[in-house]
Amino acid sequence: MSHSDPLPTVRLRPKAEARAIRHGFPWVYGDELVTDRRTKAMTPGTIALLEDAERRPMGVVAVNPQSKLIARMLDSDPAAVIDQSWLAARLQTALDLRARLFDAPFYRLIHAEADGLPGVVIDRFGDAAVIQPNAAWAEHLIGPLSAALQEVTGVKTVVKNASGRARGLEGLDGEDETTLLAGALEGPVEVSMNGAIYMADLLGGQKTGLFYDQRPNHAFAARFAKGAKVLDVFSHVGGFGLAALAAGASEVTCIDGSQPALDLAAAGAKAMGQSALTLRKGDAFAQMEALAKEGATFDMVICDPPAFAPNRKALEAGLRAYERVARLAAPLVAPGGVLGLCSCSHAADLTKFRNASARGIGRGGRRAQMLHTGFAGPDHPQLPQLAESGYLKALFFRLNP
Repeated sequence: MSHSDPLPTVRLRPKAEARAIRHGFPWVYGDELVTDRRTKAMTPGTIALLEDAERRPMGVVAVNPQSKLIARMLDSDPAAVIDQSWLAARLQTALDLRARLFDAPFYRLIHAEADGLPGVVIDRFGDAAVIQPNAAWAEHLIGPLSAALQEVTGVKTVVKNASGRARGLEGLDGEDETTLLAGALEGPVEVSMNGAIYMADLLGGQKTGLFYDQRPNHAFAARFAKGAKVLDVFSHVGGFGLAALAAGASEVTCIDGSQPALDLAAAGAKAMGQSALTLRKGDAFAQMEALAKEGATFDMVICDPPAFAPNRKALEAGLRAYERVARLAAPLVAPGGVLGLCSCSHAADLTKFRNASARGIGRGGRRAQMLHTGFAGPDHPQLPQLAESGYLKALFFRLNP
C-alpha cells in the first residue's frame, strides 16, 4: 500500500486506555473502539490508522471487527507502510537476536507481539521455516511475509500451518490445514538440541512440528539424567526423554497418546545411536496408574501435558488436572529422585500452577523440595506489557525419601 492510498481510520472511545497503548500495550479491545457501521464493515485484517478520542494519530493497526481484539498495533509510526520491506525489517531484528543466542539456525524466529508481528509465530528449522498466521492481517499478507522470510533468512522451504487455536477467535476457521508455500520437504527434519537429535514433522506434526520453548528446561532436567532411569510423560516427540538419553540416562520410557509422535521419538533415538528407549502408547493418566500397579519407580519423572487451562473458563478444571498429574506422578519417583511438572496454560499463572502441583505431590503421599522454576527460552521473548506472553512454566522438585 502506498501513501497515495490513505489508510482508513479507526478511533478510540474517550474512556479507552490511550496511555497504555502509547506505552506499548499492543491490543485494542472491542469496547475501546468506536464501532460505527463503517468499522464493523471492515474486512478482517484491514490495515488502518488508529486515532485517539481527540483524533490524534497513534499508529498503524490491523483491524478485525470479528475479534474481541478488534485492533492490534503494528507500528506506532502513523506513516508506516505495512509491506514486504516493513515485514523484512521486523524479521531482521528478530533474526539478529537469535543469531546471538544460538549457534545453529534452529529456534523460534518470531514470537508474535513480542517480536512486533502480532498473532504470528515462525519456527525455523535450518533451511525450512513454519509460519503460523494466527491473526487475520497475517493471513492476508502471507505472500509478502513468506517472501520477506526467504529474503531475510535464506530459508528455501516455507510451510504455512493453520492449526493455531487462536485462528477460531479471529474468524479464520475455514482452513485448518498445513500447506507448502515454497520449496519441498522430504520427510521429517533433523533438529539437534541439547546434544539430542529430534525429528520434526513440519507438515503433519503438532503445531509447527517441535516445541522449542522447553529447550532450557530439557537442559536443566538433563543434569539429573546420567545413569538414571527416566519417565517422560506426555512425551510428544521425546522432548525430555531424548535430552536425558543424550546426557547418559540408563533407560528412558516415553508415554504419549499419539503413535506418530512416539514413532518420531524412536526415529530420534535411532539417529542418536541410542537403543535404551521404551515407548508406551496410551492415555497418560491410565499409563501412570498402570506403572504404579506394576510397582515401577524412576529416578526422574517429567510430565509436560498439553494446555489443560487454555482460557479462564477452563481454569478450575485445568488446575484439578494438573493436581492429578502430580498426584499420579509423585509415587513413581524413587526416593531422592526428581519430578518435573510443566504447564503451557496461559490462564494458570505460576502461583496457581505451583499450588496445584504441590497439592498433588502431597496427595500422592510425598514430601518435596522445589529446586528450580523454568520458563520458555529467550527465543520466546515476552512483551512486558503482556503477562499472557509468559505462558510456559516448569517446576522441578526433589522428592525426599
